[in-house]
Amino acid sequence: MPLTNTISLITGAASGIGFGIARRFARAGSRVAIADLRLDAAEAAAAAINADHPGAALAVAMDVSDEAQVNAGVAHVVAAWGGVDILVSNAGIQIVNPVEAFAFADWKKMLAIHLDGAFLTSKAVLPHMYAKGAGTILFMGSVHSKEASPLKSAYVTAKHGLLGLSRVIAKEGGPRGVRSNVICPGFVRTPLVDKQIPEQAKELGISEAEVVKKVMLGQTVDGEFTTVDDIAEVALFFAAFPSNALTGQSLTASHGWSMT
Repeated sequence: MPLTNTISLITGAASGIGFGIARRFARAGSRVAIADLRLDAAEAAAAAINADHPGAALAVAMDVSDEAQVNAGVAHVVAAWGGVDILVSNAGIQIVNPVEAFAFADWKKMLAIHLDGAFLTSKAVLPHMYAKGAGTILFMGSVHSKEASPLKSAYVTAKHGLLGLSRVIAKEGGPRGVRSNVICPGFVRTPLVDKQIPEQAKELGISEAEVVKKVMLGQTVDGEFTTVDDIAEVALFFAAFPSNALTGQSLTASHGWSMT
C-alpha cells in the first residue's frame, strides 16, 4: 500500500511500536516525523530510517502532554515539509497498581500522556488537514480499549477514552476529508511490556513466567505475542485506505486475546 508524497507525524516513535510504524511508513513512501520526549533518541531513530530512505525522517522533540511543545513540534514539521497528512498518536507509558494504591499523581500522568496527548496532537494537526481537505488520524489504543485487567485502572480508562475521541473526530472531520480510527494491539513485546512483567508478578504474587504465560498470553489462541510488524501493517492499512468508508472504527490485533 503506497503512502507516496504523504507526511506523517508519529509520537513516541523513537522505539517500539512507534518506530516500527515509522519505518513501515517510510518504506511505503511517506516522510515521517519522529516525535519523542527525548530528542537524542528521536534523532537516532530518524538517522536509522534515513540510512535506508535518505531524507525520509525528521526528529522532533515533543512532550505530548505539553500543549506548547505539541504546537511547536507540529509547526516545525509544517515549516519543514508543508503539512501533516497522517497523525499516529502512539506515545504512552504504563503504571500498574490496584485502585486503592494508585497515586493520584500517577493517574493524572497516565491520562495526560495517553488521552491529553491524543487530544492535543489532534487539535494541532486538524487545521492543516482541513486546509488540504484530507487527513488521517490514528490512535494507538489497546485490547484494553475494549476490555479490562486488574492493576490498570488509568491505562484502561485512557484507552477506552480514545474510542470516544476518535469517533467524535470522525464525525467532525468526515465532511472535511479527515478520517479517524483506533488500533487496538494485544501484548506486544516492547520495553513497555517488559517493564510490566516484574511489576505484575510482584502485585499478583506469581512468577514472571506465569505473568507471561497466563496474564499476557493465556487468552490468545496460540500463545504468541503480537509483533511490532503486525501493528505496523494495521497502521498502514488504515493510513492508506482510500475513502471515508473506514472511519470511526477500531481494529484489534491480539492473537485472539480480545475478540470484541
